Amino acid sequence: MSSGALRFAQFDWRGRPLRLEYQWVGAAASAKPPVVFLHEGLGSVAMWKDFPERLCAEHGLRGLVFSRYGYGQSTPKPADEHWTPAFMHAQAHEVLPLLFEQLQIERPWLFGHSDGGSIALLHAARFDVAGVVVVAPHLFVEDVSIASIEKAREAYETTDLRSRLARYHADPDSAFRGWNDIWLNPAFRGWNIEAELDTIACPVLAAQGEDDEYGTLAQIRRISARLPKTELLVIPKCGHSPHRDQPELLATEAARFILENSPS
Repeated sequence: MSSGALRFAQFDWRGRPLRLEYQWVGAAASAKPPVVFLHEGLGSVAMWKDFPERLCAEHGLRGLVFSRYGYGQSTPKPADEHWTPAFMHAQAHEVLPLLFEQLQIERPWLFGHSDGGSIALLHAARFDVAGVVVVAPHLFVEDVSIASIEKAREAYETTDLRSRLARYHADPDSAFRGWNDIWLNPAFRGWNIEAELDTIACPVLAAQGEDDEYGTLAQIRRISARLPKTELLVIPKCGHSPHRDQPELLATEAARFILENSPS
């Protein structure tokens, strides 16, 4: 039970070639649906570190970790390309199905963090999946989110944040600007995906740190309000990244939920 080699999926999207890095982790022979990990707005395969591998290996699951367009070693975003408020919809409704088709993935579990959590919810609202675990997802834009993202921009421009991100991304400007520019675009303030959740029929676990600096607990509580069968997990002494702040608790609860809601 160990991580596989880093590989690349290649396909055309909107008339352009995309090259996405991916890696299989965990129990290769698992009979459970695979768990697909969807990273945050500054994440990548490498930035997850060993969390997906440990979660899957310790609980007999097989996982797929990949870097979205613009991140990690995947195709970088051109400097003159500016994402629109629909960028997460495009990932959920267009790119993920292409990746799943190429890798022959059917009805996976989705494990999404932050922007990746939003993408997981959007995909589950339109496509058949086994279930969803979302960690600090965004359903709508809050003032606290914008304030923290503005601080991140200042840090990128005045500290060593760019060089630190370069450890995880071939083109750190692609990763940072793609995420930061659209979130701070005034056109994004009205972004809201709450109504789109109503078609989700699969099991949902929504987790968030009680000290999340990028969103309030209203985010996961709104999921539960629209999908009453949602299981909520509020994690104490934890910020926006529970897989770093409270990895054992998150892995244990996520694996329990996945195994309880998967065919025996």
